Amino acid sequence: MPDLANERVDHRFKALPPDAEGLTVGELAAQRRNLFTGGFTTPVLALSAESVEHNLRLLETYAERHGLAFAPHGKTSMAPQLFDRQLEHGAWGITAAVPHQARVYRAHGIARIFLANEVVDPVALRWVAGELDADPDFRFLCYVDSVRGVELMDGALRAAGANRPVDVVVELAAGATGRTGVRTEGECAAVADAVAAAPTLRLVGVAGYEGTMPGADGERVRAWLHRLVGLAAEFDKSGRFDPAIGEIVVSAGGSEWFDAVADVFAEIPGLSLPVLKLLRSGAYVSHDDGQYRERTPFNRVPEEGTLEPAFRLWSQVVSRPTPEQAFTNAGKRDAAHDLHLPEAQVVHDARTGEIRPADGLTVTGLSDQHAWVRTEEGADLEVGDWLGMGLSHPCTIFDKWQLIPLVEADGTVVDYIRTFF
Repeated sequence: MPDLANERVDHRFKALPPDAEGLTVGELAAQRRNLFTGGFTTPVLALSAESVEHNLRLLETYAERHGLAFAPHGKTSMAPQLFDRQLEHGAWGITAAVPHQARVYRAHGIARIFLANEVVDPVALRWVAGELDADPDFRFLCYVDSVRGVELMDGALRAAGANRPVDVVVELAAGATGRTGVRTEGECAAVADAVAAAPTLRLVGVAGYEGTMPGADGERVRAWLHRLVGLAAEFDKSGRFDPAIGEIVVSAGGSEWFDAVADVFAEIPGLSLPVLKLLRSGAYVSHDDGQYRERTPFNRVPEEGTLEPAFRLWSQVVSRPTPEQAFTNAGKRDAAHDLHLPEAQVVHDARTGEIRPADGLTVTGLSDQHAWVRTEEGADLEVGDWLGMGLSHPCTIFDKWQLIPLVEADGTVVDYIRTFF
């Protein structure tokens, strides 16, 4: 398993202090440099140590309170250090979306992987078979949503000489015009029967993803979740689950509707085997200042707690050409911009080192390496100041940075989070 602390700091990692080149990541972290005075260049993305810890504890408590197992989606961060923290805080395993992500997980010792997608690539299936055969403690599950897909999986696994069957769950589409997944219960049964006829596969449950449901609202999401639970009950009643599987997996839940998942999964009737109620929300670990600030289920159930945005992108004002306009040196290469523009939040004064609210400042656009900032009359901002910005959509924040400083509230950098995209 790679030792991330022994990786050398060099030009590959943007924003890190030039005088740290040649140190290991562990050695640099031990220096506990200050983000503003410790030699970091701008732009630099910072992750709040306190907010990450708060969010980890909150979802751990939430899952326990509602009787849910938890396999957070690792595609959000692709950061094994955060996976370890999630597992320490009660996660059952880590969810992946594609085989490459699963390879990263295995390289870093993840023992349970839920791959929330279909896998029909024979090369990837040969790798999965090899991992399962080499490690009797490795647990791997993935989706199936067609008879043809089952045929392709079975053929590839036979050709690979697989000794252990691959556990699969039938994916129920979230609506007739949803993303992937089987559209009707009758078609689900046909896919399940195809799995039963394939000795290289083993049916262990049902799953789906409500986050891409067209016109999603609480009523529609709950109606689909009831269909999912009903499908599991029908499969069980018809004897489609081999008792040897030990438990029936029922899985759903992105980062927008996990309250609905908790409510409906609490009503799962008694089945012939214990039920693993598996939630897969992943964005919670960092939360954000846009997409999930607006859509988190905790807005609907504030008594359950509140997630904290953990990201702040610091960039430096490099041009102040008019009283109404400023430019900083962070752009599309540094900031997520697929859902919302960055939000100007605070200014670190270059003269005094003080941090103040970014009153009268609005990010209106991004170039590749510049943020366009509108400055209202009286806004206090000059060349050299650092502008701290909130960002939206964790999945496209993490992927722009390979090594992210983990920063305490006073600016002390206590660690560096390595990503693998």
